[in-house]
Amino acid sequence: MSRPIVFDCDGVLVDSEELAWSAWRDALAPYGVGISDDEVAELSGRTEKDAFAHFAARADLPPYEGFWPLLADRVHALFEQYLEAFEDATDTLEILHKQGRTIAVASSSPRDRLDLSLHSTGLDRFFEVVVAGDEVANGKPAPDIYLAAAAGLGVDPTICVAVEDAPAGIAAG
Repeated sequence: MSRPIVFDCDGVLVDSEELAWSAWRDALAPYGVGISDDEVAELSGRTEKDAFAHFAARADLPPYEGFWPLLADRVHALFEQYLEAFEDATDTLEILHKQGRTIAVASSSPRDRLDLSLHSTGLDRFFEVVVAGDEVANGKPAPDIYLAAAAGLGVDPTICVAVEDAPAGIAAG
């Protein structure tokens, strides 16, 4: 029996991380907030709300509902212009698809950003199930997103293989 494979998206399938952090830097700059490499490492793989809470704890930011549209607009503009799938990711998904493997995505990204990432790179055609970070109660490192992906596939989560690049995602997997 082949095991179902559940992929993270950002940093695994698409080269989005630097674009997303660039958008965060642009959105936080008017508030005098910089982002350190340690913060990038700590927050990678976490939800947008987790990252916002982290920065809001050290700066006077507007409420999330007011901040999010500005960040989302910047992320979308950068993704539409520059986002690319990793070549080896596309090749791997093509092989897995041809083998008839069961594959899903479990990403901390909100649904609109995840859909943009997968659609604009053409990767959306490979997945039976796609779960976004804003569709589960607890983001990574909690396992909720992987449990939701397994449920969507109709499989026991203990037989799934998780493909991740960030500590929070590895813990979730």
